[in-house]
Parts: sequence; C-alpha cells; structure tokens
Amino acid sequence: AGGRATGPRTEGRGPAGAPRARGAARAMAGQAQDREPLACLMIGTGEYTSGYSPSRVAASDKNAGVVALTLFDLRRRGRVGRIGLCGVNGKKFESIRQHMNRAIVQTYKGMDSAVETFPGDDEVRSDAYLAAIDSFQPGDAATVFTPDNTHFEITKALVERGLHVLTTKPLVKTLDEHRELIRLAREKGVLVMCEVHKRFDPIYTDARDRCATLGPFSYMNSYMSQPKTQLLTFKSWAGQASDISYYLNSHHIDFHEWCMAGRARPIRVTASAATGVASDMVDAETCEDTITLLVQWQNKEDGSLGTAVYTSSWIAPKAEVHSQQRFFYMGHKGEIRVDQAHRGYEVATDEAGYASCNPLFMKYTPNPEGEFAGQLGYGYRSIEAFIDAVAALRSGEKSIDALNASLPTVESTVLTTAILEAGRRSLDHQGMPVQIVYGTGEDSGWHSPTGLEVVQPVA
Repeated sequence: AGGRATGPRTEGRGPAGAPRARGAARAMAGQAQDREPLACLMIGTGEYTSGYSPSRVAASDKNAGVVALTLFDLRRRGRVGRIGLCGVNGKKFESIRQHMNRAIVQTYKGMDSAVETFPGDDEVRSDAYLAAIDSFQPGDAATVFTPDNTHFEITKALVERGLHVLTTKPLVKTLDEHRELIRLAREKGVLVMCEVHKRFDPIYTDARDRCATLGPFSYMNSYMSQPKTQLLTFKSWAGQASDISYYLNSHHIDFHEWCMAGRARPIRVTASAATGVASDMVDAETCEDTITLLVQWQNKEDGSLGTAVYTSSWIAPKAEVHSQQRFFYMGHKGEIRVDQAHRGYEVATDEAGYASCNPLFMKYTPNPEGEFAGQLGYGYRSIEAFIDAVAALRSGEKSIDALNASLPTVESTVLTTAILEAGRRSLDHQGMPVQIVYGTGEDSGWHSPTGLEVVQPVA
C-alpha cells in the first residue's frame, strides 16, 4: 500500500516556492519561515479534513474542509513540506482529489492540493495507516481526524514511532487510554495535542482569562448542536463508535477544564439522554439524540462546590447557523455569557437564504486578489499552533513542559476525558452517578484522576 503523489500541480507552486504572505499572515510566520518545512501525515479523509462527503446530503459549513486546506496553505507559506493523506478506502481518492481541486485549487489563487495517498486507489485496508506512518520519519507531524473509537489505536501507533500528533476531540474515549498516552508521550518525548479549536476563538480566549478574575467556580451551563442532516454523514459510526456527548460536549468541557487550570476539579458526573430521532437515521440500533451531563466540581481554594450542565444534540432543525453554540459561566464574583453562533454578522442571499455567519472560525471567501485569506480563523490557528509547536520542539526553542502550560496537550486535557467517560458510564448504568477518583498528593495528585467508580444505590 504505497503512497502516491496526487492532485493538480501548477508550475511555480509547491513547498519550495511559497508566494508572499500578505498582511497579518506574514507577521504570524515570524521566525517559523526560517525553519525546515515539516512533513505531515493526515490520517482520516472525511469532511473536516478534505471537505469531501460522499453523500453530500448534509449542508455543511466546511465544504472546503479545514485540515487539508490549512496544511496546503502552510505549505504555500513555506512552513510545511511533504503532505500525506491516509484513509481506509482508496477507491474514494479520485473523488476526493476532484473535490479538493474544485473547492481549493480552482477557488484560491496559488494553492496546490498535491498529496500522497494511502492505501492505493484500488485497495481497501483498515490498517493502511501503519504503512503510511512507516513512510514518515520520527519527528514528523501527523493529524488524526477519524471516528472517535479509532483515536487511541492510531495515536498510539504514531507516538510509538516517534511522530508528533494532533488528534481531534475527544482525544480518546477512556481515562485508561488517556493515561497510557501520557505515559507513552513522556517516554518518547513527543507532543500529543488535542484539536479543540474553541481555545483559539478570541472571545473564548478572553472569557477564559476573565474567569480567573471571578473567584471560585459556581455554575456553568453550555449547549451545542448540529442539524439532524449531519447524521446522514455520520450514520456509519454514530451510536456505535461514539455518541453526541463525546462528539460535541467535548468542546465546552475542554473549555471549562482550561478555565479551571488546576483551580477546581470535577468529582461526580450524572448523565441523562433524550431519544427518538437519531436511531431511525443511523446504522446503530440505539443512538441518543441529546445528552446532558450534570457535573459536580470542587474548588481547590476553599473546598466549595460548583455545578456544570453540558448539553449537546445532533437532531437540531436547519437554522440560521450550522451549530448553535453558547455558554453561561458564573463565579463567586461575576458572570460571563457567550453566544458563539450569533456574532452580529448576518447574510441573506437568493440562493442560500438567511444565515448568521462566523468567519472567525474559517474564512472561506477569497480576498480581492483571489487568494485564501483565512489565516486568522481559529480553525486554522489551532492547526497552525500545532505545526509551530512541533517546529519549536525540533529546533529546541521550546520544551514539552512549556507546551503543556500553553496548549491542549495530552497532559492538560485529562479531566475532559474523565468527564466524558463518566457520562457514558452513567448512561450505561441507567443514570447512576459516577465518582471520579483522584490520586494522593497536595499538588499533582489533587487534579490527576486515576479511575472512575459507579455510585451504587443504597439498599
């Protein structure tokens, strides 16, 4: 299952001849332009990576994708060199190339979608990622955007071979898997980062910083949804490989963990679900429509308690946004409200109707010169931050410990995994509470979960 260089290539484009980076994009490059371009392997060929959806029945907001588009632009800017794309079904690659040619090469001036693909175009191999990994070198970078239940196996294989990894949320599905990745990443000295792009949203970033001034945590309520048509894209794995809480609640749970930063810890999780729609649209016998997690938090400063309610759904109707996204946070000294779905920017057209737009995530509209101009979007910046971090590690400019303090690494996202798994266990035990168990020690042990225990009813 060897790789193959594919995609339209125009003379003068490619890694060696990156065109000028304009305005803010040039300023962001900084010293990174002097580093050797990174080789990067993308594992997973789905909509978030390539923009390609076989059914095209889901009216998505990511037609040009995010991961591949970002890496192609970073290659144009001289930051990335060799790019690989690995899936399971090689028979899809010709359609994927055609889609990326239309959505990227023909849309943006100076963009090149050439990529090596694994497995071969006539092959279907669930283990194709192993051959793809072996064609790259220790110290190279990789992204993993695959069904949730495959994250651990693939990420582990990459770490064992010495590659730095960016894996989409949820990083893994169980606390045991997360702890194993922490151990392996330390042993191999590689960066394992979770792709949770809300951390790069300027409003969420500012909200996080303000949370630190509001005293101990008291209450948080979050909601995030996607339209039910998206289930047609997810029908092969929804309800089997994962659930809507792992898929969407992970965003706001990670944000909350980031806000707390060792100042509070979750101690108990109780989950509840709504059903009746999703199970008729996917291949699973049972699939929750909406999942709510009720989480008890404990503040370190004074031992006081806080309550968080995280809700996510994938049966929303078609609306003015692809995803409703909002949260309310209250500390002892103040509160914050954020509605990410409505930024005061509205567009209406004869073709698409009314929409509330969010170009702060990904700006797909070309600039007046016809070039891609989405370098400031937080979807782009999340991936760029990973590439910059790997380059800084390779050059010795930064250490893993420094990155743990500033990025959503495997070391700094373990509480999110504990909450998500506890929520799943609670659902599987008819809504019984699940206690999060911690290690001993005043500092590291206080916020380092070691296990989960279902709270049994008193006889």
